[in-house]
Amino acid sequence: MFFILSKIAYTFIHPFTWLLVALLYYIFGRRARLKRALRIAIPVWAMFFTNSFIFKEFVRLWEVPTPQLEEQFEIAVVLGGMFEYDASSDRLSARRGADRIWQGLNLYHAGRVKKVLISGDHGYVSDRGLHEAQQIGEDIMSWGFPEQHLLLENVSRNTHENAVESVKMIRQTHPHIERILLITSSTHMRRAKACFEKQGIEVVEYPTDQYTGGQRHYNWDEFIIPNADNFGYWFTLIKEWVGYFTYWIMGYL
Repeated sequence: MFFILSKIAYTFIHPFTWLLVALLYYIFGRRARLKRALRIAIPVWAMFFTNSFIFKEFVRLWEVPTPQLEEQFEIAVVLGGMFEYDASSDRLSARRGADRIWQGLNLYHAGRVKKVLISGDHGYVSDRGLHEAQQIGEDIMSWGFPEQHLLLENVSRNTHENAVESVKMIRQTHPHIERILLITSSTHMRRAKACFEKQGIEVVEYPTDQYTGGQRHYNWDEFIIPNADNFGYWFTLIKEWVGYFTYWIMGYL
């Protein structure tokens, strides 16, 4: 039930949804004072949520920087949420989060991790043909990745379940391990790390696909030209804020 309700709630935390509701009230609403306020609020709202500089300054406060690794890890856990399934072509289609598996494989080939555990089936309410861990595993093994160095956790559907099922698998297959390298998106890392540590395992963070870098650098257009893609970026960030608070309430952190 929590899983389904969380998916429904996402509709109401999207900034574009807020803007659309405000526009509809401005067009069809009856309270003149509120409509006058919306006449100013709507364009200000739109400019705020489409401005790249504003978004990046907010996301910078939440993102986790990528460390320089000085040690080797027995297992790197790579969280799902990286791909969609293209049914027409019967193949995976990469999303922004695919940087997670890219960096995980890079660390493996660089000798920083001995084994890679991919965690996650799919995060949809209904089956859309995506069974992420299994499908990614099959692909990378077909490229030559050693099967004995790959673990696939293909049960979980959200971050809490990622942690529960991954740690359960590690306890069963590598009971001596008390410390893992966790690989997920930078905006997702705070919630993911807290979930894994709640399961009693020490986590070293390795965040990926950052929106910002260590130093501030902006192009002139990011200050003044609206970018509609920022609505989606803001949704990702707000979803993490809401998710972190909700998980805390539920006792998952």
